[in-house]
Amino acid sequence: MGFCTYIQLCTLKPLRSSWPLPFPVFSPLNLSRRCIPPPMSMESKSDFGEDKSELQRQVIKLQDVDVAVEVAEASTKALTPEIATRLRRKIDLHVMPFMCILYLMTFADKATLGQAAVLGIIPDAQLTQNQFNWLGTVFYLSYLVFEYPQNLALQRFPVGKWMSVNIFIWAIALMAHSACKSFGALFVVRFILGLCEGAITPGFMIVTSMFYTREEQTRRVGYWFLMNGTAIIFLGLLGFGVLHTKTANFMPWQWLMIITGVITFFTAVAFWFLFPDSPTSAWFLTAEERSLAIQRIKINQSGVENKKWKRDQFLEAFRDEKIWVMALFAAVSQVPNSLANQRQIIVNQFGFSTLNTTLLGCVDGLVEIIYIWVGVKIASIPAIGRGYGSILMFMPALLGSILVNALPSENRVGLLFSYWVTIFFVVPFPIFLGWVGSVISGHTKRTTANAIILIGYAIGNAAGPFMWKMMYQPRNRVPWMVISTSIVTSSVLILALRFMLSRENDVRDKETRDETYDNVCVEKETKDGGKAEQQIDKAFLDLTDIQNRDFRYIL
Repeated sequence: MGFCTYIQLCTLKPLRSSWPLPFPVFSPLNLSRRCIPPPMSMESKSDFGEDKSELQRQVIKLQDVDVAVEVAEASTKALTPEIATRLRRKIDLHVMPFMCILYLMTFADKATLGQAAVLGIIPDAQLTQNQFNWLGTVFYLSYLVFEYPQNLALQRFPVGKWMSVNIFIWAIALMAHSACKSFGALFVVRFILGLCEGAITPGFMIVTSMFYTREEQTRRVGYWFLMNGTAIIFLGLLGFGVLHTKTANFMPWQWLMIITGVITFFTAVAFWFLFPDSPTSAWFLTAEERSLAIQRIKINQSGVENKKWKRDQFLEAFRDEKIWVMALFAAVSQVPNSLANQRQIIVNQFGFSTLNTTLLGCVDGLVEIIYIWVGVKIASIPAIGRGYGSILMFMPALLGSILVNALPSENRVGLLFSYWVTIFFVVPFPIFLGWVGSVISGHTKRTTANAIILIGYAIGNAAGPFMWKMMYQPRNRVPWMVISTSIVTSSVLILALRFMLSRENDVRDKETRDETYDNVCVEKETKDGGKAEQQIDKAFLDLTDIQNRDFRYIL
């Protein structure tokens, strides 16, 4: 931009009215920001029909840019493919095990209610079927209410530490289940679990986007999400074991709560000391490796994080149509997830004994692991992508849900296998979670969008348990019809999302390149007390995906 842009800036007019800057560039209240005309050369010509080769420098505050700016330039080493691969493996070794273990325990803990259903909690706590359903629902109602405050806290505080605090409280509440012998007491501890759960999934989404490229995120989300299946196997074996306990006045379901709570407690302690908050401060990386880790994810065009809450990004999240499509998908696709608490009862009503039902629950976990592993592999193939990969997973799930309704009651093996095929419905959601982190940029916008989407997730999970009414048992035909409808609707929504993103990419490809943010500097204090300006790469300006016209949506 030439002399005309210089005049605009000196008169405090916007550089581009349709895309306002997300930070103040010049202000009459900040006299330290000097308006310097762009250098002119023989090659640089005026705006009057001539070439615009120089860009007006913009000086902004350090707090407005990504935290990665502080370490991004610390390494002079070139990031070769070999170095990037070695660095990714080191990150995998120190980050993924903790994420997998924690996600295993959080899912195991919230699924203990379903396992406890066949271990005696319903008669021991004198619960009706409706009260049991409410215990599943209150978890997600609490999750819904506290989801946005949890996302604000994840932006304000170190991510790993905040998740550790929530898991510590979670562990105490889980162990407290064993002392509850009434609906009211169980209602309270389930409410606390839902409150704490609100920090885990969004925290994991943020951490995954911090450490991994967009191409890597789908698989990494799949890896920690398939721990749900591992948790089901763990609970099945643990449930089988506690069924053989013979302790006076202490039921098997109470032992289940104590054992899982103790394991979660020690997980929270380890998480506090060993899990990194960000690649800019990861204890297992050297200063040079931290810089290279930042360079590695620069291709995402979304930076690492920014601790400043930005009102314009908050409002943009509510105006962005794709976020509401995502939230609706999260709600509708999670209605069938009520199977998590009902699965033991359903299999038992197919005609299997309590002991066999407990062992068969391990197979639920195994097929979920296999399905998610296959699903994220397929979705990572560029020719297929996240949208079409999700559809491929919904197809067998729909077939399974229809067969559960269609097969005769005496065909219990056929019903069991149809139920296992229906578990394919789980796979699109981890694919979707990885997709969310890849298509939303700007830290305040991302945390706000995560809250909106996961509130949708909570609504779907809260509504789901109420379709499992006593009047529909033992075949539960109405709930299975609802599951089939949810799968079809979710498929339509995921296709609509893919279409919206693809269309926006086409629009941006045809636009003249936006140069608004190509020459932005931040003023930093030098060691001798002076001032120095550092040019900032657009990827670390904490721009939203709408503000950054170089951003392309992954499909």
